[in-house]
Amino acid sequence: MQYISTRGSAPTIGFQDVLLAGLARDGGLYVPEQWPKLPSGAQTATKSYATRAAEVMSPFIGQEIDAQTFTAICVEAYSTFRDPEVAPLVEIGEGEYLLELFHGPTLAFKDVALQLVGRLFDHVLKQRGERVMIVGATSGDTGGAAFDGVANCGNVDIVMLYPNNRVSDVQRRQMTTLTSPNVHAVAIDGTFDDCQDLVKAMFNDQKFRDSQKLSAVNSINWVRVMAQVVYYVTALEKLGRRAVFSVPTGNFGNVLAGWIARQMGASIEGFVVASNTNDILTRFFESKQMRVNEVVPTLSPSMDIQVSSNFERLIFEINDRDGAATAKQLTDLRATKKLGVSERGYKKWIEGVFVGRRCDDEQTLATMRKVFDESGMLIDPHTAVGLSAARQSAGVDFSKDVPMITLATAHPAKFPDAVRKATGQTPKLPDHLADLMSRAERSVSLPNDLKAVQSFVAKCRR
Repeated sequence: MQYISTRGSAPTIGFQDVLLAGLARDGGLYVPEQWPKLPSGAQTATKSYATRAAEVMSPFIGQEIDAQTFTAICVEAYSTFRDPEVAPLVEIGEGEYLLELFHGPTLAFKDVALQLVGRLFDHVLKQRGERVMIVGATSGDTGGAAFDGVANCGNVDIVMLYPNNRVSDVQRRQMTTLTSPNVHAVAIDGTFDDCQDLVKAMFNDQKFRDSQKLSAVNSINWVRVMAQVVYYVTALEKLGRRAVFSVPTGNFGNVLAGWIARQMGASIEGFVVASNTNDILTRFFESKQMRVNEVVPTLSPSMDIQVSSNFERLIFEINDRDGAATAKQLTDLRATKKLGVSERGYKKWIEGVFVGRRCDDEQTLATMRKVFDESGMLIDPHTAVGLSAARQSAGVDFSKDVPMITLATAHPAKFPDAVRKATGQTPKLPDHLADLMSRAERSVSLPNDLKAVQSFVAKCRR
């Protein structure tokens, strides 16, 4: 399997190079040259999640890591999850399910990919005798999950930028309380979009990128998205029938992974793209126009995003994989804060597959309260956005008799203030994080300034 850039002018490279590169040298995102078909799902009921994951991802890896080694890496990665199913499917009502993705070490869906990505980094870098500096941006969950995934990697340093005062206390502490010398949390005076722009600027500074040997673990890294394809496949295999997925959406990587599963042959009828008040994607699906507004802080901070990086991969498909056209659109978006797509491209790739639904803070709290009153179950605000969107869409946007699966993306204990406000209950952290709020913190505060951040990154390289 070879990989190409969405902007058309970077060299074609293989899987291991895609893992280490993150962002393509032309500023684009890597995608496979073609979408493979899913490997046979025979006897999946008797297989572990790790074994099935290795099978589903194998076409993307080809011969670059032998099958036995890759399966062993998957087994090790998913042994860190508290639930043996890794991503259990839970029925909460007639035709209504939650896909629980928060059973990993840092209580968020990002663990499903990053426990694997960290081990792949370690494997490839040891083989090559190389060391990299990972730089990333997080709206909350990626930071802690990335740190946990690479804290024990001998050939990796990592700097993670997060928007100051715009992540939950638990999310922040999962970054700032780690003692590993190779992890560095940086609070940026700005929004997540500002953090993301700083990361992209560092990658686009070719001299700095090469001197620091930069790499990425954000979902701009193809391998993040690849690993998330798996739980769509396993959920459908457990359900045994066609379904619609409702996905709480910020950077578009999670729902894009589902779309890729569909391209590979998974029996997915469509996707509800669930947004909070920062509803640029909902507005796009309603109008075929993307218009960037100011970021509004909400109870679901991981979704407080206006520019969804992974949407570029879908735009590339809408443009019939024309890299030059995609590059121009993304450049124009930065300049004009607007992006449109052709009517033909919209009908071919969007219509009947994606719908956008929004959920403000009041609706979020009401959904959390209703779920608790009905079942005694506590859900986090991001999952509540997804569930609210699913309920708005059920029987309206898709077939009435098709089950709706909402991705439960975070443990409620990551957002105790919102859960308490909605239900009066304070969710408890799992035992391994019980003392999190009393651990000493270690972080750095920096302005939204590229030179200042680059200087800090250079000092962190060992």
